[in-house]
Amino acid sequence: MPIDYEVEYDNRARVPEHPEIFARWYREGEAHRNASPRLERLAYGASARQTLDIFPAPADGPATPLMLFIHGGWWRSLEPNQFSQTAKGANANGITVAVAGYDLCPAVSIADIIAQMRAACLYLWRKRRQRFLAVGHSAGGHLAAWMLATEWKALAPDAPNDLVPAAYAISGVYDLTPLTRISVNADLKLTEKTAHDLSPIHRPVPAGRVLDAVVGGLESSEFLRQTGSIVDSWQGTAVTRYEEIAGKNHFDVVDPLAAADSAMTKRVVELARQVQAIAL
Repeated sequence: MPIDYEVEYDNRARVPEHPEIFARWYREGEAHRNASPRLERLAYGASARQTLDIFPAPADGPATPLMLFIHGGWWRSLEPNQFSQTAKGANANGITVAVAGYDLCPAVSIADIIAQMRAACLYLWRKRRQRFLAVGHSAGGHLAAWMLATEWKALAPDAPNDLVPAAYAISGVYDLTPLTRISVNADLKLTEKTAHDLSPIHRPVPAGRVLDAVVGGLESSEFLRQTGSIVDSWQGTAVTRYEEIAGKNHFDVVDPLAAADSAMTKRVVELARQVQAIAL
């Protein structure tokens, strides 16, 4: 039977309570911002959405591990303020977190957004002189994978080539070709060629980098396939790990990052500390 890609990738239809989840994210994000008196909003680019919200750990300093969080929304919706709470669990464990914003399709292309995230990463490097862990959800998982696969020296001679040595990608899309067949492509404007070229699954990853790819156990077969495929594709070159989060859908799968003692938080804290231990 042919795959109904429209159904497979329509997460809002699969999770009818998504409006309540989005509203909760706004509330939880605002609460964490209000509880973070040292929060900084920095501009890494010219447009209003090219921002980094820096949530410092209580004892933030040169030796503090750093994590970058990249939100999802099909590259065309949502905003950083809905995801401030993703810094909460890591902050409680001594990790400083930057939550990134970016311009949205169709005003810009996915290629433009990848370039903006690279600019955000280089901004962080020049501000803090640290390597860091990239964490992303949904479209942000795709972007986090791209940051992991980037050869940074080719872009910026002042940066270490392994600026982003590890990524934790949550419910990402790593093969964009199916998206050319669904209605969301009215905004994404992908062709067969650009879908291939912008798919991390077709991108070689530098040896030794670390990728955790996780997905909600209640997600569609395509999201399960996407997650397994990037792990299989990069396995042997990168250190890859696949995990299904039982009982979680495409949206609430990211919620454990707000809890200091969740298994997800413990893993990203472990990865961030491993990255910080790499000698400059």
